[in-house]
Amino acid sequence: MKRIALFLMTNLAIIVVLSITLRLLGVERILDEQGVGLDLNSLLIFSSVFGFGGAFISLAMSKWMAKRSTGARVITSPANSTEQWLVETVRRQAQEAGIGMPEVAIFDSPQVNAFATGASRNSSLVAVSTGLLQNMTRPEAEAVLAHEVSHVANGDMVTLTLIQGVVNTFVIFFSRVIGHFVDRVVFKTERGHGPAFWITTIVAELVLGILASIIVMWFSRQREYRADSGGAKLAGRQNMIAALERLQMGQSASLPDELVAFGINSKAMGSLAGLLTSHPPLSQRIAALRNAQG
Repeated sequence: MKRIALFLMTNLAIIVVLSITLRLLGVERILDEQGVGLDLNSLLIFSSVFGFGGAFISLAMSKWMAKRSTGARVITSPANSTEQWLVETVRRQAQEAGIGMPEVAIFDSPQVNAFATGASRNSSLVAVSTGLLQNMTRPEAEAVLAHEVSHVANGDMVTLTLIQGVVNTFVIFFSRVIGHFVDRVVFKTERGHGPAFWITTIVAELVLGILASIIVMWFSRQREYRADSGGAKLAGRQNMIAALERLQMGQSASLPDELVAFGINSKAMGSLAGLLTSHPPLSQRIAALRNAQG
């Protein structure tokens, strides 16, 4: 219930902010002055504001959302040797990777998982589950931390946001072009927009949204390989392989939807559904590390 409330409140806030932005830019409609043709310049501005604006606002709020959706507790003063080890390990890896010290947090979950998020390489959050600390050896846990630090060092959060902004803009723009075409040509609406425009736009957004998600998820899978490689450099290739093998033995990991792409593991999917998953199968990631070693 808490996650749903956060999701609704966040999206409502984003819509309000972006609507005010459009009003300030003078973009209040996408039709020309006669109400007949599309004003493509206004439509492009509208699409870009909602496409990029939503993605970047979500990025700016990512640490705040992550802490509240997972209940992650940031370690400000280590209370025991495990917390001390976590902070010192992340500090050392961050220095080696050339990034600012991330916030380090622990979230309560029996599953083995971790994630990194944040608006920039020097303002990030690295969090691990209690299940990871209980079920992994320290070399394995160190490799997981190195994987997450590598995500931050690679700028993956910002890059994924940029890609998401581009595809969002594409979906919003072309779904409305399609909706306008169907409304004018098929249903013969002469001025303004009729119900056909809105229905067609929604359907087009769903279809184009799926195609766009395939592109975004392909990139997400590639960055997992890069983060594995970075983790191997920071913590040792054998430790990185051992950590992934440990993940294979555990339960399917579960994170809030907005954090799935930033976790070290996600649920395995079939071949078709695999196009829409953020992570490659663990077996393929292990094979890639072994092939690189060879």
